[in-house]
Amino acid sequence: MVKYFAHESAYIDEGADIGEATKIWHFCHISSESKIGNNCSFGQNVFVAKGVIVGDRCKIQNNVSLYEGVILEDYVFCGPSMVFTNVKNPRCEFPRNTSNDYAKTLIKRGSSIGANATIVCGIVLHECSFVAAGAVVTKDVPAYAIVAGVPAKIIGWMSAFGDILEFDQDNIAIDSIGVKYQKISEREIKKIV
Repeated sequence: MVKYFAHESAYIDEGADIGEATKIWHFCHISSESKIGNNCSFGQNVFVAKGVIVGDRCKIQNNVSLYEGVILEDYVFCGPSMVFTNVKNPRCEFPRNTSNDYAKTLIKRGSSIGANATIVCGIVLHECSFVAAGAVVTKDVPAYAIVAGVPAKIIGWMSAFGDILEFDQDNIAIDSIGVKYQKISEREIKKIV
């Protein structure tokens, strides 16, 4: 018995592992050996390559391709037409198309990637990071950082809830649901438990 929903136009290859209550919409292709968690949503025209891992409750908007080497932890948001890469030095004449050629890209829990952003392979977006629409990310992004531009640079900080954080003279910020954050340096903040 199928425990997920797939639109009749979607292609689900044999050997794909898809969690309960996940929804796969029009013209998607889910490759074999991919693993998708529970309660995910895949918009129109999403491609998931062999070996990709997607955690629980992720939302992948229209026209996103998750290429081999991409790992999404739980609660990741991928905006419309954002782009992942998986080869650092592509050449048509000398193809890099084996698992050993693909760089790993890790998107940690709660991260959001805006529409039309590009994530260059081999980097980590740390917990609850936020990539602005159209940004080109070429290096790791710290937890809770907001990055924008080409190449992407830190322009601020955002709570897990989604509030822009304003730090006081003691480097403390409190979001709208009462969670406290401390700024450690220009590249690091932490949630205070």
